[in-house]
Amino acid sequence: MATIVAMVSCSTTNQQPFSSWTRGSIPISNLTSSLSFKSRLTSLNPQFRAALVEAKPAPLSTQPKDDSLKALALPVDRADDIQAETKALARAVNASVYSPQLVASRYGSKPFKVLGRAFKIVSNLGSFWLKLLWEQRNGVADKNKRIRAIELRTIFTKLGPTFVKLGQGLSTRPDICPPEYLEELSELQDGLPTFPDEDAFECIERELGLPIDSIFSSISSSPIAAASLGQVYKAQLKKSGKVVAVKVQRPGIEEAIGLDFYLIRGLGFLVNKYVDRFTTDAVALIDEFAFRVFQELNYVQEGQNARRFKKLYADKEDILVPDVFWDYTSAKVLTIEWVDGVKLNEQEAIERQGLNVLDLVNAGIQCSLRQLLEYGYFHADPHPGNLLATPEGKLAFLDFGMMSETPEEARFAIIGHVVHLVNRDYEAMAQDYYALDFLSRDVDVSPIVPALRNFFDDALNYTVSELNFRTIVDGLGNVLYEYPFNVPAYYALILRSLTVLEGLALYADPNFKVLAASYPYFAKRLLTDPNPYLRDALIELLFKDGKFRWNRLENLLVQGKKDRDFSAKEALQPVLKVLLSPDGEVLRNLVIKEAIRVTEAFTLGTISETYRYVPDFLRSLVFNGIAKDPLMMSETEMQNMVELRDQVIRIWRNLQSSNDFDPSILLPILQVLQQPEARRLGGRVVGGVTQRLGARLIMQLLGASTTASK
Repeated sequence: MATIVAMVSCSTTNQQPFSSWTRGSIPISNLTSSLSFKSRLTSLNPQFRAALVEAKPAPLSTQPKDDSLKALALPVDRADDIQAETKALARAVNASVYSPQLVASRYGSKPFKVLGRAFKIVSNLGSFWLKLLWEQRNGVADKNKRIRAIELRTIFTKLGPTFVKLGQGLSTRPDICPPEYLEELSELQDGLPTFPDEDAFECIERELGLPIDSIFSSISSSPIAAASLGQVYKAQLKKSGKVVAVKVQRPGIEEAIGLDFYLIRGLGFLVNKYVDRFTTDAVALIDEFAFRVFQELNYVQEGQNARRFKKLYADKEDILVPDVFWDYTSAKVLTIEWVDGVKLNEQEAIERQGLNVLDLVNAGIQCSLRQLLEYGYFHADPHPGNLLATPEGKLAFLDFGMMSETPEEARFAIIGHVVHLVNRDYEAMAQDYYALDFLSRDVDVSPIVPALRNFFDDALNYTVSELNFRTIVDGLGNVLYEYPFNVPAYYALILRSLTVLEGLALYADPNFKVLAASYPYFAKRLLTDPNPYLRDALIELLFKDGKFRWNRLENLLVQGKKDRDFSAKEALQPVLKVLLSPDGEVLRNLVIKEAIRVTEAFTLGTISETYRYVPDFLRSLVFNGIAKDPLMMSETEMQNMVELRDQVIRIWRNLQSSNDFDPSILLPILQVLQQPEARRLGGRVVGGVTQRLGARLIMQLLGASTTASK
């Protein structure tokens, strides 16, 4: 389902006392459209019915007067919560799970039903495919791509929820669809009419095994959000008085979706056999997608997804994830905390609340990066309707029916991929596609390298702050479409998520760039994460051709400090561990050379600057008669020395200005330096510096002698 409370905008969720919206609600006593409700509710006495109608808070006189009593109130005991969840799982024990074999056995014996649905699908899609074939034969397929993409979006909408979901899934697959199709299919919205309220209320009773009047004191008179898989009501729990959103599954949806996937799977076999252009296993792709859609039909699973997401990401003060009420949740009914808020694409409504859209988008970007690269568990249905701006300025995530995970190896490979991109190392970028599971190991990546170079050489002429993420995704999508890539769902979905967030931000600020907003997170991870893969990526970024790139380190520190979780202490320790590890000999040699160069820059730079303040009459006495150039260095060489020294000083000051910087954090470094390997390293640096300065001194003396003889 595309939204839980996502369709509720500020205009329909004004922040007023709950009793104020009972005018748009129906008291439970009025749910009389079915015989079961009539017979039960006629037994209620008038006084009880009146209480249900009003659904007001208790009078002030009956509420605790002493605030200390509130302090004694404890949160729901974890054991009770586990018990309630266990009961919800028991209610969902018979929830449908997708299986190709079960689907085949169910619909293989229903030929008339299958033929009827097949005729409808073929009649709608057949004309579309005939047009495509005609245009390809006449050489106008590329010219008409946009027209055909719009037509396909219309057909999918007409064919119902399965095809809407299928189109939304295809909109995240640049390895399958050209860019025009990706853009049009991403606009697919669930558009089925609502189903009768009586059916929804009966489903609640049947699933929860309780009379509806014993669960809610009030419930909205009609759905406040609806989509292909179900619809949502706003209600108040009778027991606790809490306001909740109640999602109820559409009747017969499992049957409809199962039949569609049975037919689509048969089409997949034909695609695998006859469509050479399609390099991905169509049947496997359909099975994977069908499994996810059937998971979305199990609302207990969605509740567990929400709980896990909340545990991982709601620790940040700007992120909100609603609680699940397990006592009132089953396979087809989900009851969650009500969230007042405005959809993230309603900029004017957000600004009327005194909120900044860009702050909310940045919160979304940082959370998306954590989902992709930190824990690997992420929201697989990213669109504006599932993101709400709350009056408190938090970004609320909704609808956890479809989730996905990034493999651990891929998380680190993505960060390494960014490093290779920054270094313009396209050969390494192509090799990354093996680790990212884009390509099988038997595919030769050498033809892909020129395509990457042609696109990214132009893109990287811009600074990070100038790069448009949509342009990068579209360009990379063209490369993925032209070569035998199989883009994993996790990668495509997170690209879509970041693209959606950038699109939302562009309404508020046409100059906003999601890459610039993401870079501090990447910088922080590279500088502070002790993972060996990321440590190697950092070394690769900082060293090139045997030289240390101080400008890269300075830039990483400047950007990394912008991330609120950056720690100067963490940025120092892992680097030392790598440097002094048994396998760090190559790195140690590079560091020794750089340490010698830096020490020389500090020494000679200081001498040069000191020399400027020495009176002329003393210069010839102190510097062997050379009053003009005591160091026998060119102006360019001296300028480079001073620049290097100043850059190192700036880097040190960046560390000092970090929030958690404390001189005491250097104590562990001093302890590390007591290790034998560290002492040997220090000795080699001192020896190298002595040799360099000694050589310059000899040159200085020889230069002075030559000058004197003349």
